[in-house]
Amino acid sequence: MKAPQKRFLYGQSNTTLTHFLMIWQRFKDNLIIYCCEALGLGLFMFSAGFFDAIMEYPGLPFRQLLPSALLRRSLVGLAMGLTALYILNSAFGKKSGAHINPSVTWVQYRLGNIDAVDSVFYVIFQFVGGSIGMYLIYILMPHSISHNAINYIVTKPLDGSVALAFILEFIISFLLMAGVLYTNSTKKLSKYTASLVGVLLALFIAFEAPYSGTSMNPARTFASAIVANQWNSFWLYCIAPPLGMWCAEVFVRKVLHKKLAKVSLQND
Repeated sequence: MKAPQKRFLYGQSNTTLTHFLMIWQRFKDNLIIYCCEALGLGLFMFSAGFFDAIMEYPGLPFRQLLPSALLRRSLVGLAMGLTALYILNSAFGKKSGAHINPSVTWVQYRLGNIDAVDSVFYVIFQFVGGSIGMYLIYILMPHSISHNAINYIVTKPLDGSVALAFILEFIISFLLMAGVLYTNSTKKLSKYTASLVGVLLALFIAFEAPYSGTSMNPARTFASAIVANQWNSFWLYCIAPPLGMWCAEVFVRKVLHKKLAKVSLQND
């Protein structure tokens, strides 16, 4: 009775090894693409830290010159909207599709635009790239980034209002993905997809950021949290954005009856 068991284990071992070698080959073949994802979110985090520090650090003149917090956030939002627009339409962004967000990768996986193996590597490199970007801006501007006014651009609920932050993160994530899917699947609007992302991001940062930090991205929140070692309500940003984007995908596909066979975040 032991012989069949040995043959089974041997066959199982061979199958496991074959799968590992296939995954390893995929990793080598697509490493540049995965690195493009890391570069995209790394650049986004570096820019977010830089522009927030420029506007909010008391040791710099902008905070005194622009006493309106809404105006300062609007300028940061404009800068980040333009940063997102650049990343989406850059050569490296076009190479990987510029997901730069695990929630986006999950939706793309559900739509069949990326398989499970690539999805896992995309997400890993998003987390790594975002963290490296945050570490780099901290090394460049340690006093500014660590100051209480900037606080490593950590995303957290306003005054501990977790329920409100969860709802808002869900809403803005829903709106962002719904906008992307709708415009991208509408021939006359598809060329404005990336521009819409930039505009929505700018508006969300200007008006919603005080309540939840405007994350919409688990990897973005992780990047700040790991550098700051602040993990309060981290779970919120791992659940609300993916849930919001998933609901947006279902809404656009089932309610608006849009065909979502191929979705791109670039301006087509």
